[in-house]
Amino acid sequence: MRSAQNSTPMALFAPPAPFASNPLKTKADLAQFLTAHLDPLAAHTSPGGARIHLGHTATHYDDIAAQLEGFSRPVWGLAALLAGGGAYAGHTRWVAGLAAGTDPAGAEFWGAMRDRDQRMVECSALGFAIAVAKEQLWDPLGPAAQAHVAEWLGGMNDKAMPNTNWLWFRVFANLGLSRAGSPRFDAQRMKADMDHLDTFYIGDGWSRDGPEGVVQLDYYSSSFAIQYAQLVYSKLAQAEDPVRCEEYRNRARKFALDFVHYFDEEGRAIPFGRSLTYRFAMSSFWGALAFADVDLPAPLTWGVVKGLQLRNIRYWAKQAGAYYPDGTLTIGFCYPNQSMTENYNSPGSPYWCCKSFIALSLPETHPFWSSPEEPYPEALRGTIKALSHPLHITTNVGGHTYILSSGQQCSYPVKQGAAKYGKLAYSSAFGYSVPVGNGTLEELGGDSTLALSDDSGETWKCRRDTREARIEDGKWLRSMWYPWKDVAVETWLVPPQESAPLWHLRIHRIKTGRSLTSAEGGFALYGQGEDARPLEPSTGEAFGTFEEGGLGRAASRAGVSGIADLQGGNVSRTGKVIRTDANSNLMVARAVLPTLMAEHAGGGDENIWLVTAVFALPSIGEETGARSGWTSEWEKRPTIPRELEILIKGA
Repeated sequence: MRSAQNSTPMALFAPPAPFASNPLKTKADLAQFLTAHLDPLAAHTSPGGARIHLGHTATHYDDIAAQLEGFSRPVWGLAALLAGGGAYAGHTRWVAGLAAGTDPAGAEFWGAMRDRDQRMVECSALGFAIAVAKEQLWDPLGPAAQAHVAEWLGGMNDKAMPNTNWLWFRVFANLGLSRAGSPRFDAQRMKADMDHLDTFYIGDGWSRDGPEGVVQLDYYSSSFAIQYAQLVYSKLAQAEDPVRCEEYRNRARKFALDFVHYFDEEGRAIPFGRSLTYRFAMSSFWGALAFADVDLPAPLTWGVVKGLQLRNIRYWAKQAGAYYPDGTLTIGFCYPNQSMTENYNSPGSPYWCCKSFIALSLPETHPFWSSPEEPYPEALRGTIKALSHPLHITTNVGGHTYILSSGQQCSYPVKQGAAKYGKLAYSSAFGYSVPVGNGTLEELGGDSTLALSDDSGETWKCRRDTREARIEDGKWLRSMWYPWKDVAVETWLVPPQESAPLWHLRIHRIKTGRSLTSAEGGFALYGQGEDARPLEPSTGEAFGTFEEGGLGRAASRAGVSGIADLQGGNVSRTGKVIRTDANSNLMVARAVLPTLMAEHAGGGDENIWLVTAVFALPSIGEETGARSGWTSEWEKRPTIPRELEILIKGA
């Protein structure tokens, strides 16, 4: 393993992350980090304070709503800071903006609410702010402005809303109106919304993002929306709705024991699903647990929860590409990236991350702050866990945290949905990739997927609409995919084995009535060498790429990624390392992808069996490159489970 200090000077020449020097260990550190996010917004704020304009990229909704996003989303953090006894002189910008944005006769009026209006989303932060920081953000408004704010928020109570987590936004608006003592508070409407939201619950702490039939359990089921909202509600509505509040705390306890497996020892969360430009909002569930004073289940302690939250925020503080030079957030993930965004991501959207500042509302005496930070629990290291509700098998065996996935898809069209929900695996270290075009394999971003082409590689299809997905006996995932009417693909995903801990196994059975080309990718890996130029062929432990027969492998400062065509299938494939098009991977802008390629004749009743082993070992912390001795692990191979071997030989 190489030290980062051995990198060439020019390879490191880039503006540093603007907030990387903040240790982010104390409440004061976190408050400073929030202030560093709020300060740059002043230069982008309208004269009346109601709109924040951060860029010119468009969304499916109007630009006034986009500028409202820029105004409202930082309020998640500002309100928490003020509620916890902190101070921010610039909070008066938001007080003035509340008055200006809700004044129907004013120049900066946000516009009245309509059915399914994007403005509804932003009511959640404003309702939360009034509920927890009324003295600082509501009381200074004065009677006329208060009436305008209440009328604007209450304007959503008789409007149609999507049958999703959006209903929580109306609940939060009413929570704020209730705390303000406003006559626009609609208790009946709030109870009806709460009762309906509870129909999304499916057990063991998990809620889907919609009604029966929706199989979408991404970060909206946790930190972005549902779990977070339940926990905040359980604190704010305890007196009025004690039974439901206790139920939400019980759900959170169960959910926490699953959700912890989506985080690695360095604080990264596994990128999966949509809205990942919200970045460290992925960890806001942990702060919400503290806000709600939940009794933690073992092995979680307040020191562990504190570590999960703060390590994640520290990781993002070090990502230079997450910020423009003026300190405002970019649209993207680890760097600006429009290819991975959704049509609802405005320049202000990333500030949903401010939900993760909720721990600032807690006093220094709260055990979240008074407990020493603890590392990732020893009892949860080196584990494999099957999660029946999200249809994931999580693992951190071998120092690599990732999920095997089958069975989820967004319940409505979403940009790059196949990449966000349909890949076979998602890694906290290597992220995932999205297509940047509709032609070549290089454009596809085909990591952790089986891509198929029926036109000799002109265009490609990847798994999107997964059918019949299930976890069999807790041992592996099994699912179907039908890319064309005469093509059926059945896939088994098998987690690491004790004898080969750095590998996982994929088995595919293809029945096809047409000729196909297949390309199966491993994990995408940072694709530059020690001189910052593209990786070159090499063997052994040196940085570089390796292709031989049915093997493909790459090693770089990010670690090692490889793929092997195992004996056991009835097709011989060729190993390649593809240089994917720039900006396809969420975490690194220049990546390579170990891939297996083959041609398959169509027609007949013969099953095509592909048996694939995927190898990955990420680097650790500030070190660059995989841990020494990884080549001995590379020489190992997983074995085909006996039940599947019998199926392959008998079919």
